[in-house]
Amino acid sequence: MTVDPLRLVLAAYLAMVVFMAVLWAVQLRLRNASIADVGWCAGLIGTVLWYVGQAAGEAERKLLVSILVSLYAGRLGFYILFDRVIGKSEDARYRRLRQQWGERAGLFMFGYFQLQAIAVAAFSLPFLVVIQNPRPPFGLIELVGVLIWLAAVAGEAAADWQLATFRSKPWNRDRVCRDGLWYFSRHPNYFFEWLHWWSYVVMALGAPGWPLTLIGPIGMGWALTKVTGIPPAEEQGVRSRGDDYRDYQRTTNAFFPWFPKRP
Repeated sequence: MTVDPLRLVLAAYLAMVVFMAVLWAVQLRLRNASIADVGWCAGLIGTVLWYVGQAAGEAERKLLVSILVSLYAGRLGFYILFDRVIGKSEDARYRRLRQQWGERAGLFMFGYFQLQAIAVAAFSLPFLVVIQNPRPPFGLIELVGVLIWLAAVAGEAAADWQLATFRSKPWNRDRVCRDGLWYFSRHPNYFFEWLHWWSYVVMALGAPGWPLTLIGPIGMGWALTKVTGIPPAEEQGVRSRGDDYRDYQRTTNAFFPWFPKRP
């Protein structure tokens, strides 16, 4: 029996509304809103795996999508959990939001968590399109998409590991990380996160509904470069590292990796 994709997405959204409301209540006790980011990763995995069980599609492609979403969102979720939640104080960007919102911080934070529910529903669409691709699985175009996925997820994991290693050394507390991929970009983790979403566009290219996969790179690119990614990270970098970070800004691309300019 064919299941209406719109009903699948709507049901996933409603489930995420409840899930994010629970996480909002949890953060009231933890006083750490970074749990919303962990919830986004967990919610994406749960939503896509539910699509795998409900939507029409080839079994081989469903297995592929299950592996891709579990590895991508699982790695990111565990990284955020251990880097920003367990035993950690709240991330600076969330602390600033609480200060800006003042007495209404609780209400506005609830709205923020509900925006995460919308984001899960929106960013689950590329996976649903790939699952329902009617073409035989593992054609050349799809394999190219998988190669892009491998390069992007490996790049993001490497960038996160390099930054975590740099920050783990006490003598680097007030210094800017220029190790590895951070030599070529001020935010290589964001670049590879954005690149990762292009892999689903390639995998679904020409399939019914494939333009919906553009929600991934367009939506994530906008969020990372204009809203929740680079702007607050740049502000925090200047605030905490001063002239060293300003020099980094003058010499190194913010997003696309490239060789730095001479100071």
